[in-house]
Amino acid sequence: MPGFRQKSDSAPPPLRQLALPLLVACAALLAGCTTPGGTVSGPFNMTPAPDEAPAYTAQQKAAQDNLVKMVALQDRLSKVSAPLLINNADLCKSYARNLLGFTAQNKYSYPGVYADAAQAALGYGEQMQVSSVLPGSGAARAGLRKGDGLVAAEGKPLPAGPNAEGPFGAIVGPLASKSASISMTITREGQPQDLKIPVTRACAFRVALGNADNINAYSDGARIMLTRGMVHAAQNDEGIAFVIAREMAHNILDHARSQRNTGTAGGIIDSLGAVQPDVSMLTGAAGIRAMPQELDAQADTLAIYLLARAGYNVDNASRFWQRLATQVPASTANGYTALHPGMNSRIAAINRAVIDVRARQAAKKPLRP
Repeated sequence: MPGFRQKSDSAPPPLRQLALPLLVACAALLAGCTTPGGTVSGPFNMTPAPDEAPAYTAQQKAAQDNLVKMVALQDRLSKVSAPLLINNADLCKSYARNLLGFTAQNKYSYPGVYADAAQAALGYGEQMQVSSVLPGSGAARAGLRKGDGLVAAEGKPLPAGPNAEGPFGAIVGPLASKSASISMTITREGQPQDLKIPVTRACAFRVALGNADNINAYSDGARIMLTRGMVHAAQNDEGIAFVIAREMAHNILDHARSQRNTGTAGGIIDSLGAVQPDVSMLTGAAGIRAMPQELDAQADTLAIYLLARAGYNVDNASRFWQRLATQVPASTANGYTALHPGMNSRIAAINRAVIDVRARQAAKKPLRP
């Protein structure tokens, strides 16, 4: 069952991870910038000095712009990851779960100046509402839409207001794990509606955006993070899918644990989710051991199957990784190739897997490695 973290009142709290819409979570994108206050210009005058007002307005505008960009990139990751997660549930084995296929938030998911930004830019208020719907999920098939207000699940009123995320997850999460479908009451354009949402069997990996420009991706066994730099370097959705599939494969094959990288990778994922991440940790290999060639080859082989089963064109995989290795060579500090340096064995494994996949497809055999 996915975890649900409540907002912390400590200052300055970190930015929460952008949650995979497959998880029925109130995953806050941001958690922690404090709103700047005005200075006292006199002993009884608490009004901000006139020259401070434009700075505050500029910060609000910057927060809105930043939030909109981050949400757009996270939505893109979610859209690309959806077929990979849904169509490969049987290959994910113990990592597969019954999930509803949406995320939920309210304005309190974004404290400080970002709370105002969420209300102004995203239309969030007191009520928990759908922030994204995973394509192909039970929620999508049932007609749930982004922006729908979430009122009740199986007749149980759903919480609203501050700190609603934890109680919301405590109600909805167990229902998804035990039922084939969930009856939910929503509001749409002010009108109540009842929907029956089927659960979706899928790989329960959270796919998140990292707020950093280094070209890399990380997995810690339960989560996957692509940095902003990697999303841009991938150039298109197909390239993003190639990266997500490899990190999925590393998780399925339990490589982070076998390489004793789980804690270090998890720390990087936590850090790069912050609105002002601690990028000082991104020096050298950042404590992550480079993946051995044999393990990388295993991940590349499995990734080709994950991609083919999700409907992606695996014929372009070799060219993508060769281009990325040229763009970000192993000498680039904290780049993807530095952590996955065995390119020759990787390309050989990819090409073998593509040939095998095409042969299985031609023979109408199941696509299983």
